[in-house]
Amino acid sequence: MSTVALVPGSFDPFHNGHLEVVERAAKLFDEVVVAALRNPQKSTQLFDLEERQEMIAESLAHLPTVRIVSVSTLLVNVAKDVNASAIVKGLRVVTDFESELQMAQMNRQLSGVETLFIPTSSTFSFVASRLLREVSRYHGDVSAFVPPAVNRRLIEKFGAPNP
Repeated sequence: MSTVALVPGSFDPFHNGHLEVVERAAKLFDEVVVAALRNPQKSTQLFDLEERQEMIAESLAHLPTVRIVSVSTLLVNVAKDVNASAIVKGLRVVTDFESELQMAQMNRQLSGVETLFIPTSSTFSFVASRLLREVSRYHGDVSAFVPPAVNRRLIEKFGAPNP
């Protein structure tokens, strides 16, 4: 029986913490589906869904068992559509756990799908898409925190980092 992990997120932008979670999930599951979601709680988006999907695909090209989808529906519907064995979420800090636990419990009640939490390494525990957007907007260098495909898109959008 094939196991499928669903790794959801807004990924705006996709960063090395996300990359680490997907790579680790790829070692645990037969297939990993990365779902770039339109998050109605996040009013402003830096990249549209298509752009995020392209950046994620480029960043994960080295993982043959990973596929990328973009969706605008309930996560449990996506889990059902892709036959997910589990939803995989990365945790950086304790406050992530509080909100993720609520979502995990709701998703389980709605669909029966379990959520597996993967803690990020300390190397990436402070990296957040929100911070990367802000640093990039002011021409800071975020190349150490994002895959090359994402860094290229950030430079296209905001210009090269200041020396």
